[in-house]
Amino acid sequence: MHVIEAKGFKIPIIGLGTWTLHGRDCARLTEQAIRIGYRHIDTAQMYDNECEVGEGVRASGKRNEVMVTTKVQPTMLAPLDLERSVKESLARLRLDVIDLLLIHWPNPRVPLSETLGAMAKMRREGYARAIGVSNFTVALLDEANKLCSEPLVCNQVECHPYLDQDKVIAACRRHGMAMVAYSPVARGGVKGDKLLERIGEVHKKTATQVCLRWLTQQRIAVIPRTSKIERLQENFTIFDFRLSDTEMKKIAGLARRGGRLVDWSYSPDWD
Repeated sequence: MHVIEAKGFKIPIIGLGTWTLHGRDCARLTEQAIRIGYRHIDTAQMYDNECEVGEGVRASGKRNEVMVTTKVQPTMLAPLDLERSVKESLARLRLDVIDLLLIHWPNPRVPLSETLGAMAKMRREGYARAIGVSNFTVALLDEANKLCSEPLVCNQVECHPYLDQDKVIAACRRHGMAMVAYSPVARGGVKGDKLLERIGEVHKKTATQVCLRWLTQQRIAVIPRTSKIERLQENFTIFDFRLSDTEMKKIAGLARRGGRLVDWSYSPDWD
């Protein structure tokens, strides 16, 4: 299994994102992904599907091989709220431990030092094996790494060829953190991209596979979401080819102003 190691913690380089998946479909897709070989499953309190994700993981019979990530929602970042919500997440997942616990979005109304203190406590007390952040900017990453008493192993952010995230990637590397890309195929937007299709023809791969390979070849973990079982296999079959330096550069050239897809009123000031 291809993994990225950050501060002694191993993150499988390809995972299943479960945003918008619910009910039986969510449990079934989670179980099927693990059968195919996925060892990284991503959920969040905000997704309202932790029960189904946990069910799929347990049904796979491979719990001990799978890294499960969940994320604390921004309204729960005050220490007592965070601790309570993490215990509730664990109860919903019905797993022994949360493998990777992330702050889903920064919340400027709660001092980061307080939130990180509670996150560190969750790790020390055995509720989470590792902790990290999501949607953090360069400035927030610098601040978080100064403040946290336990190692922060990753930053999960939107990342795909249409969005230049070089500054955030560099900050993660500087802090010894892994970068995990959500919306790695731009929510399906790479399908039909002429450049990616042309490169795909050379390697007998789809535009989606080329895009995922472009990210993983940079040692960036990816968590593509899909609701189709046949797409699970396509997204996973990206380790049997390699992009040339020229192809990598051409794909990087797709970045454009306005390429960001996920931007809420509570988003931080992006780099």
